[in-house]
Amino acid sequence: MAITLTEKAAKKIQSQLVKNGGGIGLRLDVKKKLGCNGFAYTFDYAAEALAGDQVFESHNTTLVVDVANLPFIDGSRIDFVKEGFNESFKFDNPNAEDECGCGESFNLKKISTTTP
Repeated sequence: MAITLTEKAAKKIQSQLVKNGGGIGLRLDVKKKLGCNGFAYTFDYAAEALAGDQVFESHNTTLVVDVANLPFIDGSRIDFVKEGFNESFKFDNPNAEDECGCGESFNLKKISTTTP
């Protein structure tokens, strides 16, 4: 199982950690979402890895994911993109069947849509 960051995404996370005052990396989560599509990616600062977390390293940057969420995002590649005045993390998730127009939520291909 693997999740990777592009160099741009890693640099953005590193700069945000400095602004936040520290942490070991970015915590990535998947939540059931009402509205657009079934699931949404959420982000937070990770002060530490907890029991049940899987830690990934990419470009000297740490990404922390609860193992319960891995079936939803395994194999994903996360980039950081700027489009006009907007900037965001962009997912290339091989488990997603489709995304909403804003790219903030997604439906899954083959696995059960049980709430993570």
